[in-house]
Amino acid sequence: MKHSLSFLKELAKNNTREWFDIHRKDYEQSKKELSDLTGAVIQQIALFDSSIGALAPKDCIFRIFRDTRFSANKTPYKINIGASFSDGGKKSPKAGYYLHVQPGNSFLAGGIYMPEAERLNAIRQEIYFNHDNLRKILAVPAFKKAFGGLEDHQLKTNPKGFDKEHPAIDLLRYKSYIVVTPIKDADLSKPDFAEQAGKTFKLMYPLIQYLNGALSMAEK
Repeated sequence: MKHSLSFLKELAKNNTREWFDIHRKDYEQSKKELSDLTGAVIQQIALFDSSIGALAPKDCIFRIFRDTRFSANKTPYKINIGASFSDGGKKSPKAGYYLHVQPGNSFLAGGIYMPEAERLNAIRQEIYFNHDNLRKILAVPAFKKAFGGLEDHQLKTNPKGFDKEHPAIDLLRYKSYIVVTPIKDADLSKPDFAEQAGKTFKLMYPLIQYLNGALSMAEK
């Protein structure tokens, strides 16, 4: 991903349509680089999560073009590129895996980010009755070493409708259920990066299963 990192560094300093048009070939090369990596990562995830195996890179990669219609920031392009690996593709509301590429700020993540109210409530219902299973996942030594714990996207008080004395109120307060681990720029360009990413995503798999299990029960 050396070319992509170089392209993104320059884009961050020259975020205009004029510059982008002049460097469109660089963008296309970066786009292919990400597509190749995304395809390799799909293959690695499919080794343990069959729901990802049917995806193609185009199902996962996000557009670099920003929607500026309702934003005060009118720069036309994102200064990062990335891909989301979920059952159904990047637009799926299910829990999944995420690759974020940005010079000096790349990372791997997994889980579900800011789900809509109905889906968040379904996850909280699962935690309410089966929080021990989630605690076991979060307590696995390899999981804790890789991610520490869930990212701190929490309410300051207990969620409406849930008893503040519940033994899992700490877990019920989350608004997102995601884990994150940073990636060094140098590691992104190593020949075995897709394999290493697959190993990291495999550590997330029990959390993904737990969350999607909660969502599937709500859909029945």
